[in-house]
Amino acid sequence: MPPELPRTEVHHDPENDHCTCGCQLRRIGEEISEKLDYTPGVFHVERHVRGKWVCDQCETLIQAPMPAQIIDKGIPTAGLLAQVLIAKYADHLPLYRQEQIFARAGVPIPRSTLGEWAGICGVRLQPLVDALRDLLLAEPVLHADETPVPMLAPGKKKTHRAYLWAYATTPYAGLQAVVYDFSEGRGGQHARDFLGEWKGKLICDDYSGYKQSFAKGVTEIGCMAHARRKFVDLHVAAKSQIAKQAIELIGQLYQVEREAQSLSAEERQRLRETRARPIADALHRWMLAHREKVPNGSATAKALDYSLKRWATLTRYLDDGGLPIDNNRVENLIRPWALGRSNWLFAGSLRSGQRAANIMSLIQCAKLNGHEPYAYLKDVLERLPTQKASQLHELLPHNWQLVD
Repeated sequence: MPPELPRTEVHHDPENDHCTCGCQLRRIGEEISEKLDYTPGVFHVERHVRGKWVCDQCETLIQAPMPAQIIDKGIPTAGLLAQVLIAKYADHLPLYRQEQIFARAGVPIPRSTLGEWAGICGVRLQPLVDALRDLLLAEPVLHADETPVPMLAPGKKKTHRAYLWAYATTPYAGLQAVVYDFSEGRGGQHARDFLGEWKGKLICDDYSGYKQSFAKGVTEIGCMAHARRKFVDLHVAAKSQIAKQAIELIGQLYQVEREAQSLSAEERQRLRETRARPIADALHRWMLAHREKVPNGSATAKALDYSLKRWATLTRYLDDGGLPIDNNRVENLIRPWALGRSNWLFAGSLRSGQRAANIMSLIQCAKLNGHEPYAYLKDVLERLPTQKASQLHELLPHNWQLVD
């Protein structure tokens, strides 16, 4: 059992301290066994007592002010707000289920109130997300991906497809961060609005929405996992031997990456040059040779064409030890939205989606930096109302330290 958990002792002693022979029993030791118990969410009330003090001489009345709160004059503490946000955005528990859980604990809180609390927190946390975005856009390499999220259409009872965009640093970067951006559509303008004047290297899939950014100075880095996936799908569907060989050859590139994972950027680039580049060159020649043997329009031709047409972008990682081989990192970071989407079904509005993106950005960044997300969010919500603007950076996940 974890030693930091609180212990409650339950003593078991004989009903009397005399032996059946009539003699007095003497304690000679004990045997201890431990069992794990759990108490569902327990509420307690935090009473703020502000004494009133008066000067008998001049009749001046003095009273200490209430500490600043995220929700002014509201009843929830930072701990309760953090619990609601973590339950919804980290544990994917919709507000109506939280409402039921709280009611079982004896405190009925309408889901409309819970939603209002979450919305206010999303607004209050905006300055942190803005600061995080500025740091993210100072990085030379970023991942990008997007996923659909149903959003309730204004004035209607139907949903339409909105999009959640994710931008993340690489596993090799000093800054470990991801920022989510919620928008009404998938148009490339949304990516250009987020990236602004950024001119770095963007790891992404082959979605056409990024093409204008590439024309304006952003360097495209392809995703080898997407290329491999085409052959995996072909092999699953038709047991293609060509697809099987392609998967094996791409697997050799990934074996080099596993060996290079703990190396510095310079060492990684050297290893790729000596080990991975010959494999990539052989793979390219193999693809070209087999492409001449298969008919146009066939499933095999399409799988080969996907890689051949994008070969320059797929192999740019070989020239830079700071680049990863694929876009899997951001795909993994966007997966919590897919899990949450199956539980809370849709975003209520564009504004609520944007606030959710703020909260999710900080939760996922806390995880990336090794923090327990509830502890991080609770502390931030407690400190944020009185935090000076010049010290806001102290609350960012990569800088955060719990203050005793």
